[in-house]
Amino acid sequence: SMNVYICSMKHLVDLDETALAKARSELGTTGIKDTVNAALAIVADSHVREDRLRRALDSLGDIELTDAQRSDAWR
Repeated sequence: SMNVYICSMKHLVDLDETALAKARSELGTTGIKDTVNAALAIVADSHVREDRLRRALDSLGDIELTDAQRSDAWR
């Protein structure tokens, strides 16, 4: 069986109320906890997407193309 551990910690932090309101509006969240967690998830996921994109671009950069293939790719 698979054990799943969920770590939940409480933190006391000062938040920028203007930034929180903007994030809440952009994300469609209502509570502070939901807004902060949604924003954190987006940032965490964006690093994964950027890494995947970087690796894909590196792979494409390693492909040897003839001049004709390169020319056709830009049409």
